Amino acid sequence: MTMISKVLLYYRFTPLADPEAVRLWQHELCTRLGLTGRIIISAHGINGTVGGEVSAVKQYAKQTRSYPPFADLDLKWSDGTGQDFPRLSVRVRDEVVTFGAAEELVVDADGVVGGGQHLTPEQVHALVAERGDEVAFFDGRNAWEASIGRFAGAVVPDVDTTADFVRELESGRHDDLKHRPVITYCTGGVRCEVLSALMINRGFTEVYQLDGGIVRYGETFGDDGLWQGSLRVFDQRGRIDFSDHTTVIGRCERCDAPTSDHVDCTAPQCKGRALLCNACAADPVCADHAPKNAG
Repeated sequence: MTMISKVLLYYRFTPLADPEAVRLWQHELCTRLGLTGRIIISAHGINGTVGGEVSAVKQYAKQTRSYPPFADLDLKWSDGTGQDFPRLSVRVRDEVVTFGAAEELVVDADGVVGGGQHLTPEQVHALVAERGDEVAFFDGRNAWEASIGRFAGAVVPDVDTTADFVRELESGRHDDLKHRPVITYCTGGVRCEVLSALMINRGFTEVYQLDGGIVRYGETFGDDGLWQGSLRVFDQRGRIDFSDHTTVIGRCERCDAPTSDHVDCTAPQCKGRALLCNACAADPVCADHAPKNAG
């Protein structure tokens, strides 16, 4: 009998008095259920992606939601391969998402205080229909993630890590957006919870966040809306396509052919990662190429 595997993506911002106790509980729960994945816990809440056999993942979701602070956990499901994560990692850190702004972030039982207004995918379309080109989509991910998929016309900040966003927001490069409606978006929504609050704190006056992130938008509209390309994910799948007619917007850094695949690259210019087509990835000389548009 073929095992059906699922991957579960979730987060919850809520004050946690004893993150280490939550870590021990989560580690024991995942181990007992045979799940693998990555879970980050802080005094601000939890952020995780776990995968395994579907009944085990469902049991995990049920037991995690039984803890009162996590009762409203927003769950996003996708198909897994059974080998999506090499191991289980459950860690306590200063931040659920590492913006380097732990002291700035304020969280209460309802979530992040002072963040952007949540918009469902349908409300995003309604806002765009009402305000037109005045609306700006602002990518809350690292720039290299956006190289294979993003919202049409989106602003993609020049950042290599999440910790670069504070510097980027304070650089003045995006000051023209401060009095426009800005919709922040990221993979599952967790990064935009923090990013939208950081933007409001720095003078952006009308900030929204895509509720449930790109994952929820893809579940709703597939490739028949405003999203273009593939979604980069951080497990063995590498990326997610939302339909059988996903547009390939990425370009091979060596030959400029269409591709949506990031691969490990030993060339110094690649920094361990490069966007390469299958032919170039299989060619031994690709280690000597100089990427045209790395990152």
